[in-house]
Amino acid sequence: MNQKNSLNLHSYFLDLDDPLELFKSWMSEAEKKEIRDPTASSLATANSAGQPNVRMVLLKGLSSEGFVFYTNLNSSKSRDLKENPKAAMCFHWKSFNRQIRILGNVTQVDDKEADLYFNSRPYESRINAWASDQSNPMNERSELLKKIEDFKNKYKNEKNVPRPLYWSGWRLKPSSIEFWLHRDNRNHERLRYNKTPKGWEKEILYP
Repeated sequence: MNQKNSLNLHSYFLDLDDPLELFKSWMSEAEKKEIRDPTASSLATANSAGQPNVRMVLLKGLSSEGFVFYTNLNSSKSRDLKENPKAAMCFHWKSFNRQIRILGNVTQVDDKEADLYFNSRPYESRINAWASDQSNPMNERSELLKKIEDFKNKYKNEKNVPRPLYWSGWRLKPSSIEFWLHRDNRNHERLRYNKTPKGWEKEILYP
């Protein structure tokens, strides 16, 4: 599928049939130009009542199967995803005026994949995963600090901190990926890939 000439897009969009390859190209550039963490993405979810919620997460894995982030399985985002396994992600790189929006269905990663990532995290981060009852209220911050110390005493060997069963990852399998490129006077360029039974199809959108 060669639509580069007919779509008449900027060369930044490249001529790729697979949006994940274009995503990797843009992410590679973001890693060089974005002054903040280029893997930071807003994640939008909605519960069974349709109430939306949005927060920032970090992209921790990417494959042909989708985009992976990790969290407490009892957090508000996880509760939403258990009730309504659909989500949206948005990467916005203000430093060089690009944005990527992703829609799709979400599934939990398997234990092997979650263990592998958890064991790669710094010791303090692994301890905090045990100590934090994420998204739930606490009376005062000293409660959390005490729990952190308690778990440090329990898991003194920094190389042997098991992953909590309530901590894992989610994978967003994309059904739509849109690439946005800033232009002056709101004359932005937008390219959207839509997943069909025959594969990915492209279309350009009005700004």
